[in-house]
Amino acid sequence: MRLPTIPLRSPPYPTMASGSNSLIWFRKGLRIHDNPALEYAVSGSSVLYPVFVIDPHYMEPEPSAFSPGSIRAGLNRIRFLLESLADLDLNLKRLGSRLLVLKGEPSEVLFRCLNEWSIKKLCFEFDTEPYYQALDDKVKKYATAAGIEIYSPVSHTLFNPADIIEKNGGKPPSTYQSFVKLAGEPSWASSPLVTDLNWLPVVGNVGKCPITEVPSIKELGYEDTPEDEKTPFKGGESEGLRRLKASVENKEWVANFEKPKGDPSSFIKPATTVLSPYLKFGCVSSRYFYQCIQEVQRNCKTHTSPPVSLLGQLLWRDFFYTVAFGTPNFDQMKDNNICKQIPWKNDDELLGAWIDARTGFPWIDAIMMQLRKWGWMHHLARHCVACFLTRGDLFVHWEKGRDVFERLLIDSDWAINNGNWLWLSCSSFFYQYNRIYSPISFGKKYDPNGNYIRHFLPILKDMPKEYIYEPWTAPVSVQVKAKCIIGKDYPKPVVDHKLASKECKQILYEAYELNKRLKGNLSEEDLKNLRRKHEEDKRPLPKRLKQTTID
Repeated sequence: MRLPTIPLRSPPYPTMASGSNSLIWFRKGLRIHDNPALEYAVSGSSVLYPVFVIDPHYMEPEPSAFSPGSIRAGLNRIRFLLESLADLDLNLKRLGSRLLVLKGEPSEVLFRCLNEWSIKKLCFEFDTEPYYQALDDKVKKYATAAGIEIYSPVSHTLFNPADIIEKNGGKPPSTYQSFVKLAGEPSWASSPLVTDLNWLPVVGNVGKCPITEVPSIKELGYEDTPEDEKTPFKGGESEGLRRLKASVENKEWVANFEKPKGDPSSFIKPATTVLSPYLKFGCVSSRYFYQCIQEVQRNCKTHTSPPVSLLGQLLWRDFFYTVAFGTPNFDQMKDNNICKQIPWKNDDELLGAWIDARTGFPWIDAIMMQLRKWGWMHHLARHCVACFLTRGDLFVHWEKGRDVFERLLIDSDWAINNGNWLWLSCSSFFYQYNRIYSPISFGKKYDPNGNYIRHFLPILKDMPKEYIYEPWTAPVSVQVKAKCIIGKDYPKPVVDHKLASKECKQILYEAYELNKRLKGNLSEEDLKNLRRKHEEDKRPLPKRLKQTTID
């Protein structure tokens, strides 16, 4: 399988003296291969301005945040983005161009550039996020009034979410199965994608616009972090394509991929492609990834199928994008018509223990420490800590956990992150709230020796394997020998798992019944009353709702 290469540009280069000035505005889609906006910007243009705007909305340092970074993004994701921009700049330079980096409110920066550079064609990838939808509407309005041609193709996803919603009568499909049936095969699936460009038009005179090179972490105002707190995954199209190549070369693994199987404790060599951050920033095209998987499957006698196959994971991604695009207030419980109204706790102490890896459950704390240090963890590990925070043990609002993931994950994606938290909290999509991930036995079946815990929680590195998942049960003599006294060196559990999970189930049962009776139209007062009623009268769990623990 031949993967895209970025060739060195060799003169002479084709130019069109009569061509116009074009601007390609990079946001996501930080790549050369399969980039329709870039291809269109090049077509018929003699001058091309490749632009990226450092947006204070996402990038301004926020000293008061619980981890280093901006108000919205942790330092690992910011570093990953800067590496991706540096790689894009290098690849553009190989084609005779360069990345023009500016800083400021994006629409104001663009208005100045469009005017000063006499731009006749503005190209940028379509984005479904509400923030970019509002921003893009503002930019389009200005450009249209100025007589500038606009081209904004859908290329971050396999399908156009608007097309799927139209096919479904104006509303997004409510299940993965209905989405797959509506979507069918992508129109481009059997056609070759443009994966190589041989040249790019020259960059024109930038005038008085304050252009910079891709900044460093320190130049953005951040203090750098120690090496052991940096993600091991480097950003950029080049690295993303290398990882993609390594994945698809293992044809048997691709053909037999089956989610949710996989080892969440595998950290030396992760049990997945780890392509999610490259898809998030568009360093790797999801459409190209799709075609690579298709090619492997065509040459294998048997292979897994959606929803569990590798191809199925890309379809899951598009499903969440489509539902998010077509659902008002998708990122919150209130006024979200697909979200169960549940009286979640507002407990900053429990939330803080979860964030800071102080729950007293080593499996949970090790995952949270990997999140903080790496900005990534296996999808089953994400399931465990999300379940624990919400419906499994702590009953803290899923929006609180969503905010933490949004900040710390290098692959944080608005649609997918919100969709997963809605799912894992049993607020939408998935409603079997009696199925719980055990914070003790689930990790043990993958890693009975506790190597994952020992790596991310070194305070427990000498704890015998018999107690590594439940160190509070270790005799004091064992704790002393392991140099880890529970309650002093490592915290006691913040809850009794068996009791807490039963209480969670009881209130979820009552909340579901109330949602059913009121057809989802619960008021703030209804939720307060339900919480008060539960606190005053903790009745026995109905027999038919007995807990199922996912070991």
